[in-house]
Amino acid sequence: MSAQTIAIASDHAGFDLKELLKGELRAAGHQIVDLGTASAASVDYPDFGSALAREIRDGRAGRGVLVCGTGIGIAIAANREPAVRAAVVHDSTSARLARQHNDANVIALGARLVGSEVAKDCLRVFLETPFEGGRHAPRVAKLSTR
Repeated sequence: MSAQTIAIASDHAGFDLKELLKGELRAAGHQIVDLGTASAASVDYPDFGSALAREIRDGRAGRGVLVCGTGIGIAIAANREPAVRAAVVHDSTSARLARQHNDANVIALGARLVGSEVAKDCLRVFLETPFEGGRHAPRVAKLSTR
């Protein structure tokens, strides 16, 4: 796995897990763009999902990691940007398939649903798994059309 720029963002519920995953990314040699939040104080998850989506859209990050309580709301916010394919993942299998079949460029994790070791495993698999292309490529192309 080659080093790349990874954008990461969370709301208050995902703050602690975001901080843990930043350490994993650094240890793997990645550049990190931390878009917040900066504490466990209450914030609105759509603001952080949208900020990460802009980083992907504008090419400042190749991939992204989002964390909120369930991963769902922040993924919905990010997926409003056509350049983003954010997948909520709960285990290494969903992380692997999100990459292989959907060419997900963002994963979303639920800090209230997955433990730290599972989250680290999801992150590792997400970053190491290539897109299969082939029969999946035309389907993925349809995801980015307006």
